[in-house]
Amino acid sequence: MTSKSAAAAARATVYGYPRQGGGRELKKAIEGYWKGRVDADALRATAAELRRTNWRQLAEAGIHEVPTGDFSYYDHVLDISVMVGAIPGRHRAAVEADALDGYFAMARGTQDVAPLEMTKWFDTNYHYLVPELGPDTVFTADSAKQVTELREALDLGLAARPVLVGPVTYLLLAKPAPGVAADFDPLTLLDRLLPVYAEVLSELRAAGAEWVQLDEPALVQDRTPAELNAATRAYRDLGALTDRPKLLVASYFDRLGDALPVLAKAPVEGLALDFTEAADANLDALAAVGGLPGKRLIAGVVNGRNIWVNDLTKSLATLGTLLGLADRVDVAASCSLLHVPLDATAERDIEPQILRWLAFARQKTAEIVTLAKGLAQGTGSITGELAANRAALASRANSPITRDPDVRTRVGAVTDADARRSQPYGERAAAQRAHLGLPLLPTTTIGSFPQTAELRVARADLRAGRIDTAGYEERIKAEIQEVISFQEKTGLDVLVHGEAERNDMVQYFAEQLTGYLATQHGWVQSYGTRYVRPPILAGDISRPEPMTVRWTTYAQSLTARPVKGMLTGPVTMLAWSFVRDDQPLGDTARQVALALRDEVNDLETAGTSVIQVDEPALRETLPLRAADRPGYLAWATEAFRLTTAGVRPDTQIHTHMCYAEFGDIVQAIDDLDADVISLEAARSHMQVARELAAHGYPREAGPGVYDIHSPRVPSTDEAAALLRKGLEAIPAERLWVNPDCGLKTRGWPETRASLDNLVAAAHAVRAELPTAD
Repeated sequence: MTSKSAAAAARATVYGYPRQGGGRELKKAIEGYWKGRVDADALRATAAELRRTNWRQLAEAGIHEVPTGDFSYYDHVLDISVMVGAIPGRHRAAVEADALDGYFAMARGTQDVAPLEMTKWFDTNYHYLVPELGPDTVFTADSAKQVTELREALDLGLAARPVLVGPVTYLLLAKPAPGVAADFDPLTLLDRLLPVYAEVLSELRAAGAEWVQLDEPALVQDRTPAELNAATRAYRDLGALTDRPKLLVASYFDRLGDALPVLAKAPVEGLALDFTEAADANLDALAAVGGLPGKRLIAGVVNGRNIWVNDLTKSLATLGTLLGLADRVDVAASCSLLHVPLDATAERDIEPQILRWLAFARQKTAEIVTLAKGLAQGTGSITGELAANRAALASRANSPITRDPDVRTRVGAVTDADARRSQPYGERAAAQRAHLGLPLLPTTTIGSFPQTAELRVARADLRAGRIDTAGYEERIKAEIQEVISFQEKTGLDVLVHGEAERNDMVQYFAEQLTGYLATQHGWVQSYGTRYVRPPILAGDISRPEPMTVRWTTYAQSLTARPVKGMLTGPVTMLAWSFVRDDQPLGDTARQVALALRDEVNDLETAGTSVIQVDEPALRETLPLRAADRPGYLAWATEAFRLTTAGVRPDTQIHTHMCYAEFGDIVQAIDDLDADVISLEAARSHMQVARELAAHGYPREAGPGVYDIHSPRVPSTDEAAALLRKGLEAIPAERLWVNPDCGLKTRGWPETRASLDNLVAAAHAVRAELPTAD
């Protein structure tokens, strides 16, 4: 096909769309179901209406082929586990008794049964449920969800393409089930899994699917020859099926590298590639293999993970280059739009000039449609859109919001010494033990306590003017008093003020720093029904005044025990924001670090002896390719040290990380030079403690013994058993006892019971130690 005819065939599509609805209707319906206020039929009706609304909006915007199967009650990877029958043995009875309740039991656990492990979806802040597999796993097809949702879209008269996690990525994301040898490789189950995918594909074809998309983002990571061979076999076998739809294999988040020739040669009808994160690399690789003759290429030229308007002229140039490299070139976002908010026009508090710079899911959809039109009909058909786009880009580039000379001067003056503590860890540890006087196995929490309905009402009342600032602050003081009193009665050793005044661990700080923009409706799914509003990092960062000192010192005034100051670290402030794309991330990280350094120093001056700077996103933001990691880790760890290195030796610096694969960054954890790190460990059965020990990690650590993402209350014996596992890897003089993460999403009854059991477990194990008093 000629370039002209390839352009004429251009169509607009997306891989996925935000699930929650404009008013977070899905979250409300699911949580209502959990609480017994919404029945199953009402929940299903809400979900079906949200799907129809999404598809209609996409079609009306000009999307030619809508995705199906991307909608989920909790997580799309968990949906695939259900589709292939990979139900853990401990959950089978619940699933057989009631499929919906069993599904949520796998996601959240019950009082008697632990949930699946949860971790980050590649380098995003979305969490997926990790499949548990073993040599005895038997796969069985259950395509009911996928077929039902396809038929719903087809019944609306729409062209629809089911989207599934591909078999290779599914197995590469899986872990050995509990009780299975740690060296078991789930990829050995590929030949057992492929017939189940074949059955699902056949059923989707029978239901009317012309195309099915199989997502293989794991192939953008470094892969061994054996793993690439598995991909070759998978798509050779699926491509050879006679009773199947056309297959589109999609990758995103980075360059395909050695996997691109594998997929280009596979007997499938199309590929979808990311031309934002890895535009040049994928372009060069595609040209090197001779393009995709006879195949469909979906070009992801609109960034599906950030919120800045697309440079339409640049994207059209990329699309033009791709013409002639495939039989048909279509236009899409680089990945599912799940990772961005729904609609920028809902933001009434952002200045209209700045709003022009932003593109949420609906605006990105419009950009995709415009690019497809320009590719198919020529730039003359979109002259108005191109002019408006150029004006928006120029407005942002020339705005004084984006540059602060004082901030840039300060960053330029940073030296290596600014990022080093004044004494080595051994000397600091001795000073801290003398100063704090803590017992062996000291107990603490990660920071937040339950955000009650009363607290949310108080914030809403303040925004609506129903109470004044003084009235609001009295409510916050009362909550802090309750939190401190509870911790003292429970017997925790290092206390927290509970963060009653904070709406979110990033947003709270962003609202007090220059350079950030806050949204009112910019909700993005983090996991399950947990949605966050990532702030927008639009300009240079500084801290006009202290942000946390007042509430921390107030809490300290209520107790003789140490109260931790609680901050969010610079990498997480970037990772959980929509970060600026007009300068290197390392430069932005240093700006944030210097602002936070001022806060750390002010906390210490106010008498705070323990300061925690959370960096849960350090692993999440790790580049997917090993070659790109050293540069990232260099500036990321430097930013943390720049934040924390200005304190006295007897001030104890903590950090916290959760729900990620920590084994990949143990050296970076060491390089942070924090005195204490707390880590998620309950769902992964203390894996991180073993990883720290294998590395020879020399500092103190608190691998979590209480999984806070489940409503179940761990018993004293359960927490003690995990603590003893921790002691097998970390000596008692360096082991802390704490939950996996903050308690913001939990209720007070389960929090009280769980922390009582946690402290009781610490006392029981402490009494077993030969060095115990």
